[in-house]
Amino acid sequence: MERNNLFPIFLKLESLETLIVGGGNVGLEKLTNILKNSPTAKISLVARTIHEPIRTLAAQHENVKLFERNFKLWDLWNKDLLILATDNRNLHETIRKFARTRRLLINVADTPDLCDFYLGSVVTKGNLKIGISTNGKSPTISKRIREYLEEALPEETNDLLDNMSKIREQIKGDFSQKVKILNEVTATWLKTEQA
Repeated sequence: MERNNLFPIFLKLESLETLIVGGGNVGLEKLTNILKNSPTAKISLVARTIHEPIRTLAAQHENVKLFERNFKLWDLWNKDLLILATDNRNLHETIRKFARTRRLLINVADTPDLCDFYLGSVVTKGNLKIGISTNGKSPTISKRIREYLEEALPEETNDLLDNMSKIREQIKGDFSQKVKILNEVTATWLKTEQA
């Protein structure tokens, strides 16, 4: 049976430098998704033509810098992540080749075979964040699962996390003892929620 071997991580994009190449609808989608999850992410976006919705969004985020011109090799300097969001596969392949020499992590929109990582669907309820991946097979399924979880998880989820954090701070003992006590607390909570 085939399995998803991706390793899930959550990045602090405010401490990394992200480059997006593409100023059209796909560039807008990528920029929007990043800023929805990391409003203070440091992003540079380069494109020959930058559509107005990108300009409007960038104007609301001081850490987003727009460069309306062709991509230049030095755009890769001092970057950590690269997102290619044009409709030109040849351009993507060329930029990717140079980016690999700089050891950047690369996402190429709608081209899983050129990606080092995927931008999955994300559910956020306060401090709880759940990432969903279909290994690049079906963004539609990821979206449907996200919608289901957003509806299923109560708005009070963040209150629960705050309360668990307070309980955790008060518990004495080693790690395994803390885990045992927190498991008992959550088991009690689940029983009361199901009743």
